Amino acid sequence: MYINRHHRFDGEDAMRALVEANALGTWVLAGQQEIVANHIPFLLERERGPHGSLVGHVARANPVWRLLDAQAPSLVIFQGPQAYITPNWYPGKAEHGKVVPTWDYAVVHAHGAARAVEDRDWLLDMLRRLGATHEAGQPRPWTLEDAPPGYIDKLLRAIVGIEIRITRLEGKLKASQDEDVQDRIGTVHGLRSLDCPNATAMAELVERGLPTKAR
Repeated sequence: MYINRHHRFDGEDAMRALVEANALGTWVLAGQQEIVANHIPFLLERERGPHGSLVGHVARANPVWRLLDAQAPSLVIFQGPQAYITPNWYPGKAEHGKVVPTWDYAVVHAHGAARAVEDRDWLLDMLRRLGATHEAGQPRPWTLEDAPPGYIDKLLRAIVGIEIRITRLEGKLKASQDEDVQDRIGTVHGLRSLDCPNATAMAELVERGLPTKAR
């Protein structure tokens, strides 16, 4: 991924935070005759390996797990906030007109090698932790024990676990850092005026990069 000096993430912790906040990853690897892509909710295990590990599962009927090779590279893409940026928000448009539209976004690429896991205890532990993570905000969080044991056993036979040990993390945070400060302030106001969660999240990223006195 091309990343210029303005758009680098500030360390791996910030990249890990984006992964945890945007758990649905696009998992890409080379198949026998084509590129294979799947969309998988992953759990990031920060302490497993020097850069952490990703765990999740796929349907046993999905042939992707049969393609895995310890030496074959995998790429998982995690998309954070993103928004179209119109030059109408820039004071510079009225002053000199030397502005154009752009698109701001935050994304993290996790590189590593994937393995398939069929161990029942591993799968149960992964499912419990995955569920606990995403049910945490519910008034009465759902757990595996809420479903009949026989039903869970049937589902366990229908899935295969996936573990990707991360060998490299790279992230790109394109949040108007290379624009004039006043145009960036205009971008924040413009994004907030859209009154939608994605635009508001992008506005916060743009604002975070402003000099302290301009916020």
